[in-house]
Amino acid sequence: MRIALTSGLTRKQVADDLGVGMSTLNKWITAHRGTDVVSKEDLSLAQENERLRRENRLLKEEREILKKATQFFAGLKQ
Repeated sequence: MRIALTSGLTRKQVADDLGVGMSTLNKWITAHRGTDVVSKEDLSLAQENERLRRENRLLKEEREILKKATQFFAGLKQ
């Protein structure tokens, strides 16, 4: 469970790495969600990492849009 919750990998990646199905991994995570398998600090860090990954992905998408817009408008000036 610790790998799935704190590694930053997707559950699909973790399931593939462990050689188990997604449903099995999800059952394990659900069954142990309330236990101390993962410390509150580890869980907090995992949540922060996920938030930062989403933010990073959004910023990359926005940057790509701005690059394309710059190329488009640069082409209009010529």
